[in-house]
Amino acid sequence: MSGWATYPSLEGRVVVVTGGATGIGAAIVEGFAAQRAQVVFLDVQEDAAADLSGRLQKDGLKPPVFFSCDLTLADQLQETVSKILSRFGMVDVLVNNAANDARHSVDEVTPESWDQMMAVNLKHQFFMTRAVVPAMRRAGRGSIINMSSISWVIPSTGVPVYVTAKAAIVGLTRTLAHELGGDNIRVNCVMPGAIATERQRRLWLTEEYKAEVLKRQALKRLIEPEEVARLVLFLASDDSAAITNQSYVIDGGWV
Repeated sequence: MSGWATYPSLEGRVVVVTGGATGIGAAIVEGFAAQRAQVVFLDVQEDAAADLSGRLQKDGLKPPVFFSCDLTLADQLQETVSKILSRFGMVDVLVNNAANDARHSVDEVTPESWDQMMAVNLKHQFFMTRAVVPAMRRAGRGSIINMSSISWVIPSTGVPVYVTAKAAIVGLTRTLAHELGGDNIRVNCVMPGAIATERQRRLWLTEEYKAEVLKRQALKRLIEPEEVARLVLFLASDDSAAITNQSYVIDGGWV
C-alpha cells in the first residue's frame, strides 16, 4: 500500500471483513492492516486465511484476527459477532464482502440451490449488519460497506441468482442508509466490474474473455483487487463522513 493514501481516522478502528481470505476480500484486509486498523476477518477457507495472516505478519503488519464462520448459518454468524464484540467491544467498520459467483444456468437452479446462493450472496449482508448495529449505535458512529457488482447493470448472463442478489444489495444499501442514518451510521455500496483476482484468472479470465472485458472498458487494462480495496478504505474513513446511501462503480469505465 506504500505510496497510496493514509487515513489517520482508521488507525485502531475495529474493522470486520467477511470473505476476507482471498480475492478482493484479502486485498481489503491487507489495506486496512496497512492503515493500522484492528482487522477481523471471517471466512470458511482456513488454509487461505492462515496464509494471508502469515504474509501480512511477514510484511511487518499486525496480523488480523481470523474467525472461521459459515455466514449462511445465522446462528453461527451471530455467535461469531458476539465473540468479536466480547473481545473488542466495538465494530467501527463492517465490509460485507463474502460472495460466490459460481456459474449456473436458469435450468440448473433448484429451490435448494436458490436458497443457498441467496444465503451466501445476500442474506448474510443483512444479518451481519443487524448484528453489529447495536454496538455502532452505542458508539454513535459506524461505516458499513456492502459489496455488490456491475453484473446486474450489464446484465451478466450465466449467473442469474448471483445477479439477482447483487441487484438486491443496492436496494438494501439505500434503505439501510436511511434506516440507520439517524444513528450516524453510514451505509454505502461498491460495485466492482471484472476484477483480476486469482480465482477469476484461474477459472474464467481466458484470453477471449479478457479481450471482451477490454473492449467494453474505457480503460484498456485489467482492474486489480487492490484498486477496489482503496475505494473501500476511503468509504470507511472519516474523510467520507458525509457520504452515505451511495453506490460506487469501479470497473474501468465498463458501465
